[in-house]
This record gives sequence, C-alpha cells and structure tokens, in this order.
Amino acid sequence: MATLPSRRAGGHPFFAYAGITLAVAGLAAMVVSLFLPLTWLFPNPWSVEPLSYVGIAAVVVGLAVAVGGYAGAGGRCGKGNGLNGLDDWSRLTEQQFETYQHDLGRPMRRILGKCREVRGVLAATGEDVSIVVHELLDEIEEQAPSFRLMMANMQVMINLETPDAPTERYPVEPTAVVSRIVERYTGQAAEQGKDIAWWSEPAEFGLVYSDAAALEHIIANLVDNALRYGGDYIEITATRRPDEFTVCVTDNGPGIPDHYRAHLFTRGWTPEMGRSEEKTSSGLGLYISRTLAHRYGGDLSVASVVAPQPNHHTVFTLTLPIGSPGA
Repeated sequence: MATLPSRRAGGHPFFAYAGITLAVAGLAAMVVSLFLPLTWLFPNPWSVEPLSYVGIAAVVVGLAVAVGGYAGAGGRCGKGNGLNGLDDWSRLTEQQFETYQHDLGRPMRRILGKCREVRGVLAATGEDVSIVVHELLDEIEEQAPSFRLMMANMQVMINLETPDAPTERYPVEPTAVVSRIVERYTGQAAEQGKDIAWWSEPAEFGLVYSDAAALEHIIANLVDNALRYGGDYIEITATRRPDEFTVCVTDNGPGIPDHYRAHLFTRGWTPEMGRSEEKTSSGLGLYISRTLAHRYGGDLSVASVVAPQPNHHTVFTLTLPIGSPGA
C-alpha cells in the first residue's frame, strides 16, 4: 500500500507563497495611499487612508509568514517532489517573487504614466491648483525608483539565502547599465536639487562577462544611497583595466566618519541605529551589494573624507573581473 509523504510541522510552500503575496499586496496598498491628497481622485480620503496602515501590517505579516513557510518547507524539499533541498526551494521562491514583482511593476508604470498625464493637463489648461498637488506628484515620481529598488532587494535577499547558487556570466555592457540607472534617478535627483553625471574610461568600454542584473542592482543601491545621504553632486565613473573593471559612485556630501564606515556593510545596520533614531531605510542595500560583488568574484569598498576637511566626499568602488566566454 502506498503511503502519503509525511509533512513536517512548522512550514509549507503554501505559506511561503501566501506570505509573499500578502507582502506584495501590502506594498501595493501603500502605493495607492500616496494618492490620498488628490481630492478629485479620492473625494472621501478617510475611506482609503487605512490602506497605508493595512499595507504596512500586510508587509510585516507577509514577510514573517513567508520566512516561516520557507524555513519549514526547506526541510521537506527533495522528499517525493523532485526538489533538491533549499537550493531548489530558494530558486522556486525567487521565481515566484519575480512574477509578483513584474505584475506589480505594471500598475506602478501606469501610476507614473498618469502622473505625467496630470502634469500635461495642468500645463495645457493653465489651471491654478494647490501647490500641494504638484508636491504630491513630485513625491510619487521621486519615490518610484526607491520602491522598485526595495522590491528588487527583497527578491535578491531570497536568492542570497542560497550561497551555493550558480553564478551565470554572459556578455554585459556596463556603460549601458550605468546610463539606464542615471536616467532612472535623474528626475528624483532634480527634485532634490542634485545633479548626476557619469563617464567611462575608455569611452568605448566594450563588453565584460558578468551578470547584468546583479551589476545593475549593485549600482542602483549605491546611487540610491548617495541620493539619500550624499551632497548635491553625484558622479559615476566606469574604468576598464586588463583583468578587471571598476564602477565608482562619488558624492560631495559631508563624508562618513570612521566609526560609521566600519558598520556600513553590516546586514540591517543604518547610521540612525547608532544614534537611537528611527531608521529611514532597511539597512540591506549595502549588505546586499557587497555580498553580490563577492559572489561574482569582486569587491565593494568605501573611502571618505569627512567635513570640515576640504574636498570632503564619499566614494564607493565596485571592482569585478572582466571574465571571459564560458568562465
């Protein structure tokens, strides 16, 4: 007589997927709540305002359920279902989250499209509207890159739970990756009164053999970090050498003191924690970036000159091997 496979208590793939779904739905609710001040869109905002609180709760609960389901299901993977331990389960979870991220990206693009339409209508009609409306549109467009990066960080964290996962390398054009990131963050920088510039050496940079998604994720985290904490000028430089290439993200901010630099790449740590203040970010971006750099045979370092010293600045340097076909 055939016997049913036993289930270990404490975890199930269903709970992991349900948790991720709940977290993504919570993020979507938080995005919708950004539009509350548009009274012409939400005549009765009090009926929608709870979305922000429900969204926050859904994200927290969803991630907790996902982690619990992930941990419990890991022990069962490979037993009667063709999976090979935590590695396969992590990849399945990452693929599932990638689907959610894609599905959530469509309404986000639509939201940003509507923001541009509203700006166009206001410009064409010359209608005198409250400055609050313009500030709200600015805030929505400004937060979009950070929201996209937060979603990507969540997906990458799932992948990083499998340290032995294969690293795929294929032809990548680093200057195209940098250009795309600069374009993505230019609007946000302009709203903050900051400038972003970039250049490469040589100008015809050519191809390297790496992972475009990982490279883009690292640089995006560095640019986002510079916009949050740096000065009013950010410069990105890509330099090619015989066996490796570097991407430097430099800002002219007040610099980072030594006692903070020692903890920058610690998982979940932010400078606010040292001052017993409320965290303004997850503290995962730099940890994820350095971990990805190490996974692809490179490194991520930081150097800083602290104000009031002249020429104060901070520079993050990503170094990765050029690689070769089939490497």
